[in-house]
Amino acid sequence: MSTTPATLAATAVDHLRETAFWMERSRQETRRVEAYRKAADAIAGLDPEDLVLLHESPGGVQQVAGVGKSTGAVITAALDGGVADTLTALRSAGAIPLATSDLFGLLRGDLHSHTLWSDGGSPLAEMVAVAERLGREYQAITDHSPRLRVANGLSPERLQQQWAEIEQVQATRQVRILRGIEVDILDDGSLDQGDELLGGLDVVVASVHSKLKMDPESMTRRMVTAIANPHTDVLGHCTGRLVEGARGVRPQSAFDAEVVFQACVQFDVAVEINSRPERCDPPDDLLALAHDMGCLFSIDTDAHAPGQLDFLAYGAARAEAAGIPDDRIITTWPVDRLLEFTRG
Repeated sequence: MSTTPATLAATAVDHLRETAFWMERSRQETRRVEAYRKAADAIAGLDPEDLVLLHESPGGVQQVAGVGKSTGAVITAALDGGVADTLTALRSAGAIPLATSDLFGLLRGDLHSHTLWSDGGSPLAEMVAVAERLGREYQAITDHSPRLRVANGLSPERLQQQWAEIEQVQATRQVRILRGIEVDILDDGSLDQGDELLGGLDVVVASVHSKLKMDPESMTRRMVTAIANPHTDVLGHCTGRLVEGARGVRPQSAFDAEVVFQACVQFDVAVEINSRPERCDPPDDLLALAHDMGCLFSIDTDAHAPGQLDFLAYGAARAEAAGIPDDRIITTWPVDRLLEFTRG
């Protein structure tokens, strides 16, 4: 195995990013995780030979701005040709699946993820690289739409700029990158982006993010109007509930679920099984209802960081427990069949 400065430096960067991945997967504090990504960026910008010289000097790699004691230990171990104890322990813990199901092995992709373009924590290229490493055949990038300013939603101009980056990253990757959006469902049920731009996307996830306490009749009308929009492919986290996590707990929105799910059947819109542990959306009773009514489903991560892309296992386990047939889950479909559905 080559031990050139360039190889050692590249390994150190990889080990830092892998450490961050496993920490995110185990839902550790975001601030701690970011320290490893920042350290990776810091040493990636150095000449490999300079990094090795710093490593061999009395002050070690902590002389690099952005490298602390914990991150420095990962770098030092890699430059010594080894693996830090921290990463070894995380790898061991990561060998245990988050959740087990036969369905998980049938999933081909993920139609809901966020990057630095909106409120995600990592660059698009890194999210795609991890999706590829996890064996995904396709990964949709679905950053937020303009109205969600708190999440740095994409203006039409920024959305088109993102398309250019997707094209650049795609040239270096095997995983198919799908151009997407998580578009806000506005109060009247219209979608928070122009028809022409929505028509240029591979997948549109439509979600309610505001006025979640709207009266049931108005919320039902709002959701059905969005579902009937020909650009909508997936109804995202339909109740908007939060059951745990740093943002606290939030009750589910009230709406006529039978009417909403019947609209999903009528207009060929998949109901998202949102895999984030703090969402578990739809709740079990609504998931069973949507199943009984004949809905299609999309098992998605709603990942805001690379380590969260492994949350797909949670959604697969819930779908299997609910008895949902794999052919009614559009994320088990090959990409050509999926795109025929979303563009139909």
